[in-house]
Amino acid sequence: MDTELLRTFVEVVNTRHFGRAAEGLYITQSAVSFRIRQLEQSLGATLFIRQRNNIQLTASGERLLPHAQMILTGMQRVKAEVALSNHIVAQLSIAGTANIWDAVLQSNMGKLVIALPDLSLTAEVKGLQECTRLLLERALDVAVLFDPPKVDGLVVKSIGHLSILPVSTFECSDAVMFFDTQYVYVDWGPTFSTWHAKQFQGQMPYYFKTSTGRIALDLMMNHGGGAFISQNLISDMLKSGELYHISVVAGSSKEVFAVYHKDSSQLPAIEVAVDSLAAFM
Repeated sequence: MDTELLRTFVEVVNTRHFGRAAEGLYITQSAVSFRIRQLEQSLGATLFIRQRNNIQLTASGERLLPHAQMILTGMQRVKAEVALSNHIVAQLSIAGTANIWDAVLQSNMGKLVIALPDLSLTAEVKGLQECTRLLLERALDVAVLFDPPKVDGLVVKSIGHLSILPVSTFECSDAVMFFDTQYVYVDWGPTFSTWHAKQFQGQMPYYFKTSTGRIALDLMMNHGGGAFISQNLISDMLKSGELYHISVVAGSSKEVFAVYHKDSSQLPAIEVAVDSLAAFM
């Protein structure tokens, strides 16, 4: 099957608009429509329900989407590996959820590049479910996660812990003031969510919610407020007095895990990378 047809299909799914898909692919809108018709004809199924300003996937389109993504990811990897220079031993792909990137990977990726000079590294932000799927399909080598999947075939290795501290731009004398003064909820994963609900039941609701500590931190520094932020993101701000550690509110911690396929062909490189990440924590 022509991968350009699949690429066009995925772009339309992502944009839900033929015109914006055309812009992303640097082709005309009529070319997008023609490719989608070609794909539908080759599969013998309608993939989209086309309504004015509203393009939705059909049941057939929903079934095709994960297969199309898998084929395109696999082709990207094949091209990258074929194009590797002679002095590069292997390519290693690493992914993490958005909050993992803020708290762990962003500050350590440069160190990892230096520590692994013989590897060609690719790194991406992906959701937990997509990381799990790609690991099982062996289209991803390592996922760094807070709440790893419990799936046969995947190795889960603890690489460290992060302290999650209640901090604010305001001096808060008690928990009520902390939660009532522009509280930003950061989604640090299911286990944190459960802990948060038990610890602070009945407190004032948040006025903003985000999946990343860095977004919460930027918002707090620009507009004031409080949130639970990983200690490594805020240590300098605590020292300078820009933020206050609200010690009257309980803090939390998150264990960080590296996840990879037990039968990966990249095991030696993966183990070196995982050990390096653990040393940086």
